Amino acid sequence: MNRIILLLVLLAAAPAYAKNTFVVKDIRLEGLQRIAAGTIFNYLPVKVGDEFSDTMSAGAIRSLYGTGFFKDVRLEREGNVLVVFVAEKPAIAGLKLEGNNDIPTDKLKESLKLIGLAEGRVFDRSVLEMIELELQRQYYSLGKYAVKIVADVVPLERNRVDIQIKITEGEKAQVYALNIIGNTRYPTRELLFQTSLGEPALFGGRESYSKQILSADIEAIKSYYMDRGYINFAVNSTQVSITPDKQDVYVTVNIAEGDQFSVNSVKLAGELIIDKAEMNKLVEMQAGDVFSRSKVSNTRKKITERLAEEGYAFANVNIIPEINNDKKLVDLTVFVEPGRRVYVRRVNIVGNIKTKDRVVRREIRQMEGGKMATGLIAQSRNRLNRTGFFEEVEIETPAVPGETDLVDVNYNLKERSTGTLQAGIGYSDQNGALFTFSVSQENFLGTGNRMSINMSNSEVVDEYRVNYTNPYYTDNGVSRGFNAFSRKVDAGKIGDISTYQSNTFGGDMSFGVPISETKFTNIGLGYEHTELILPPLTTDQQADYDSGNKDAYPQNKFTDEYGSIYGLYKLNLGWRHDSRNRAIFASDGTLLSFSTEYAVPGSDLEFYKWNLNYAQYFSFTSKTSILLNTEFGHGAGLGDTKSLPFFENYYAGGSRSVRGYKGGTLGPKDSNDRSLGGTSRFVGNLELILPNPFAERSASTRVSLFWDAGYAYGEEEPLTTNLLRHSYGVSLIWLTPVGAMRFSYAEPYDAGPKDDTQQFQFTLGAPF
Repeated sequence: MNRIILLLVLLAAAPAYAKNTFVVKDIRLEGLQRIAAGTIFNYLPVKVGDEFSDTMSAGAIRSLYGTGFFKDVRLEREGNVLVVFVAEKPAIAGLKLEGNNDIPTDKLKESLKLIGLAEGRVFDRSVLEMIELELQRQYYSLGKYAVKIVADVVPLERNRVDIQIKITEGEKAQVYALNIIGNTRYPTRELLFQTSLGEPALFGGRESYSKQILSADIEAIKSYYMDRGYINFAVNSTQVSITPDKQDVYVTVNIAEGDQFSVNSVKLAGELIIDKAEMNKLVEMQAGDVFSRSKVSNTRKKITERLAEEGYAFANVNIIPEINNDKKLVDLTVFVEPGRRVYVRRVNIVGNIKTKDRVVRREIRQMEGGKMATGLIAQSRNRLNRTGFFEEVEIETPAVPGETDLVDVNYNLKERSTGTLQAGIGYSDQNGALFTFSVSQENFLGTGNRMSINMSNSEVVDEYRVNYTNPYYTDNGVSRGFNAFSRKVDAGKIGDISTYQSNTFGGDMSFGVPISETKFTNIGLGYEHTELILPPLTTDQQADYDSGNKDAYPQNKFTDEYGSIYGLYKLNLGWRHDSRNRAIFASDGTLLSFSTEYAVPGSDLEFYKWNLNYAQYFSFTSKTSILLNTEFGHGAGLGDTKSLPFFENYYAGGSRSVRGYKGGTLGPKDSNDRSLGGTSRFVGNLELILPNPFAERSASTRVSLFWDAGYAYGEEEPLTTNLLRHSYGVSLIWLTPVGAMRFSYAEPYDAGPKDDTQQFQFTLGAPF
């Protein structure tokens, strides 16, 4: 009986089931605006000819919704035609950001693109909630916790929208306190000194917070301990708390110091292709030393570089520690895998459009066919930089395809303008207004030779000069140069220097001889003809002079004894060591030079002068360095010439020596309180070269804080530090197309009663 009832129910339901099932003869799409019909058919799980029923509708609608393109989907049947109705989501026509000063627009748009918000994409309102979270994440990483973000959707025609995001960045949160918990070995103050967030900002106030700086500070604390033997040092946790006004941050770092470990033994293992004794000298730690992670790193670096000098450019040096926690000792094994020796197949030069290929190659020390030596490659870069012909020198060492022991060395050069045709005006704090005209070419016709014709007219100096130098007169690097000049000096126009005029013309020839890669000597011989013109003494001055007070008028005394016209044969000798990384705006290396000048027998006057200059750059970050510069010069008469001619005297003071004092005014004075200059001079400069604030716009600027000291000593004055004058201040140098511009503001702090001070000094167009 039950079976009969079930059969009757199924028979009754059969017509209804058949009514809602049909074979799809066609599919019609309604509501499409931008989406292609093919996109719908790709996602729709129904094809023409399929049997379609109500139970398939939910799956088809779900598939179309899943594309993310539609905000509404409906399916209807018209006969045997399946009609698909869709309402598309709007497209994003434009994405506008306002108020983002700290994060570039391109970077923000790239971040928003990752969460699906970009021009041309379909707009989904649910993404708006993610926008604020993503932008907050970006700004929180910079320490800007008070950031406010407002996103507006502006409807446009053709089912499009504009997204406008207004950002109020607010101020960076300041670190109110950085607390370190768990330290017993070292005082908190000492650890905070290793950090940026724990110390006051450079010019006062507190440091701004950012996650990147905090991460760097934690690594600095870790390095501090690891360099002192605390191998098991760990940072257990870091908490960052923000005040309700989101202006201040409290940072707490919980550390576990562990125990201090010492080195028990150091042994070398692996393939030791370098003499073991030499290798041991490269190891910075010995048995009994406190373990230091930085010394481990330095040892690895030194051995790797030494192997690279032998051509093993891809050597692998691992220092494996074996830790004995009970005895607090570490056994170190330096394991060396030199790999294959690498040779250079070709040296390729790219970018030397004006400079001849041979001019570049003569500076390159890494030869084709030779073993690859990283030291020679670096040396080649420095030599190319020191020519002054190139703005950038980039080096690549790609492996030769299919070879395991061959590389090419590619020098990618960007040439700088080395030729100028210049006419302009300038100003020097010492020489006053300046008019210049010059035709110069540091890389004449791409040959590397230097040639210049210069005319310089100022209130003090009128000079005409022609120079020509061939730095490779011989193939082994001997240089030869010629120089001819005519110069008129009216020292009285300076206002603070004793009055005289000189007319000089002459010329010389010089040779430079390289001793090594960084050391050079030079010798030169020249002739100068000088005529002096002194203003007549007043009646009272003449009477004073005639009465025997000649020392009050040293210039008149000199011309009375030696005359006022002189022919001088000058012999110049010099030695120079230059290991700077570049000739202009160096940041690392040494410049040490010694030069002498003799007016030899046969000249109307006989005298000598020698000059010593030492400049050392200490680079302690990629953007910051220290310059220590000292200069000392001395001169005296020879033979019948009892003293150094006054027109050869040294002067101190001004933008090129001791800033904050008028040019040439530091030293002995005459009876009218005018500077006479001295027979000796000392100048010392200490400069902190700061990161370039204009780096993104110009690499031709340098900003520094300085401390200067100097003085020009008279013949009878003792060479003591008591006479030195000092100043400190800030300096800016800008290399412009019309010459070097120098700005300095200095504070002289021990000026004498007769010293002429000048806090702000400016020079334009003077030689660099």
